[in-house]
Amino acid sequence: MLVNAYPGGQSDLWCAPGGGARRHASLPDNLTREVWEETGLRIEVGAPALVNEFHAPDRGFHQVDVYFRCRVIAGTLSEDWIDPEGIVTDRRWFSRSGMDAIRFKPDSLPGAAWGEGILYDPLEPLVR
Repeated sequence: MLVNAYPGGQSDLWCAPGGGARRHASLPDNLTREVWEETGLRIEVGAPALVNEFHAPDRGFHQVDVYFRCRVIAGTLSEDWIDPEGIVTDRRWFSRSGMDAIRFKPDSLPGAAWGEGILYDPLEPLVR
């Protein structure tokens, strides 16, 4: 499941739900909260699947993301769900072949989603 967080069609880039970590909360707890906010789904967080680094050296930006395998335990995607923070504008399920027709980040996301073990993807250039 991927989300688009660019209002008004500013970008056609899709990514996994997620966001900033709140202090004193575990990564799985933060992910559970972010997925609920962005999709209305309740999840069970499993093992890590990918560690990815985004960077934009010209801006001094460096971000480390940790992606987890998850299972939906309650809810369905609804057309009328509104992200309470107003960031996510669209959310959809994609098949592996369906991802061939869209732009998404990180590049290694399909391998992490449909593979086994954990992947590490260092220093991927940030794009919009």
